[in-house]
Amino acid sequence: MKIGIYGQFYHTNAGKYIGQLLELLDQENVEVIIEENFLDLINKNETIHKEYNHFRTFEELDNSYDLFFCIGGDGTILKSINYIRDLDIPILGINTGRLGFLATIQKEEIKATIHSILQKNYSISERTVLKISTNPESSDGVFKYVALNEIAVSRRNTTSMITVDTWLDNQYLTSYWADGVIISTPTGSTGYSLSCGGPVITPNVNSLIITPIAPHNLNARPLVITDDTKIRLKVSGREDSYLVSMDSRIATLQNDTEITVEKAPFAIKIVELHGDSFLKTLRKKLLWGEDKRN
Repeated sequence: MKIGIYGQFYHTNAGKYIGQLLELLDQENVEVIIEENFLDLINKNETIHKEYNHFRTFEELDNSYDLFFCIGGDGTILKSINYIRDLDIPILGINTGRLGFLATIQKEEIKATIHSILQKNYSISERTVLKISTNPESSDGVFKYVALNEIAVSRRNTTSMITVDTWLDNQYLTSYWADGVIISTPTGSTGYSLSCGGPVITPNVNSLIITPIAPHNLNARPLVITDDTKIRLKVSGREDSYLVSMDSRIATLQNDTEITVEKAPFAIKIVELHGDSFLKTLRKKLLWGEDKRN
């Protein structure tokens, strides 16, 4: 078995759990390849005393990997999907951060769960991702990435609202007068969109959400649409540019640049342990506190 490992940060008290994970994988004779920068962090903190191979970019990954472990929080998984892209490698999130909607295995659970995971005792949750194109075409490298949570347009360097003209499959929808607009996947429905009044949608629903950010239009409400819809946006306002965010990545575009948001031609596979589910995580993390029944 071959496993890739990626992390962005070295969280407080995470070292012993990373060491524990690597030791367990070694005992199971797993081939481990660690992302170069994360391996440097591990070595600087003297977590391990063994040489490991590393990868630097997602072009160095291939479908010979059986699993991809993300160590951190949900932000780490949002970054990791652009290593995986269309390689169809399942992602397992190990939560050493604060929020774990996607990174569902807690660091204290590593010892109890790794053997079972290596025996493939898990299920796969397929998640929609979004891509973006611009007209005229932008040279900004941000637009080669995909987004697991959302793509948003928002005002830049101004307190004034912007106008976002919106078309669905080339049919005019409306003009949002707001601080911006969020295009969210079901996975992202528990993130930025939710904070702006959007609905929670389970990951298996084939839909997208359009959520205005602080709209001035009194009748502007979040809208759920099918995920095969092409969404075209054109921004105007007092400033001559606006911001586009793809999860945690941000770019600036001129107002005469239109963007089209649509579903990418591949999905991301998230590992869920048997007994875990989106609804269970929702109960624990968002709605009613810790689930007392399990």
